[in-house]
Amino acid sequence: MSLETWIAFTGATMVILAIPGPTILLVISYALGYGRKTAVTTAAGVAMGDFVAMTASMLGLGALLATSADLFTVLRWIGGAYLVYLGIKLWRAPVQTGPISDNDNLPERKPHRIMGHAFIVTALNPKSIVFFVAFVPQFIDHASPFLPQMIVMEATFVTLAALNAIGYALLADKARRFIRKASVQRTVNRTGGTLLISAGAVTAAYSRAA
Repeated sequence: MSLETWIAFTGATMVILAIPGPTILLVISYALGYGRKTAVTTAAGVAMGDFVAMTASMLGLGALLATSADLFTVLRWIGGAYLVYLGIKLWRAPVQTGPISDNDNLPERKPHRIMGHAFIVTALNPKSIVFFVAFVPQFIDHASPFLPQMIVMEATFVTLAALNAIGYALLADKARRFIRKASVQRTVNRTGGTLLISAGAVTAAYSRAA
């Protein structure tokens, strides 16, 4: 892959990642609810999910999803249902009655569960897998070996996706510091929960023709 192609790929990736989707909504929701410590765990989950989705796409699963309506529908509904489940949990989450400080309401052993949630939401998003199939080939030089290009593009995309998730989490955490009243916390939880439920519904209803 030439330097010019890599720069173009990096620029396009940054623009795409900046647009909030289901994964970023999840990142923001956790940061608002649990503080900035979730930035690293959610970013790790996002990175692993994107790695799995992108690898599967580039190895042919994306092409299969693009042609197999049944498989696409199954993954679409699984991913959508999981987002709805997380949204309902956030909607019903208890509020912090005492002063809110950094991560004082982060339950023990919660980080690995947050990482797992972020991974599942990212990896099971069929729209992302089909997107990779349409997006990545534009930057592949068919006259050069495929594997080195695949490694470079995956490393670039996954790194930028993780940094993007961390950035959104830190921004959400700054907003969290202004939250003091239980009523405000409840509103934040329910707003985030509603966004996740909506994202799940959109994921489940997503059409390949869209």
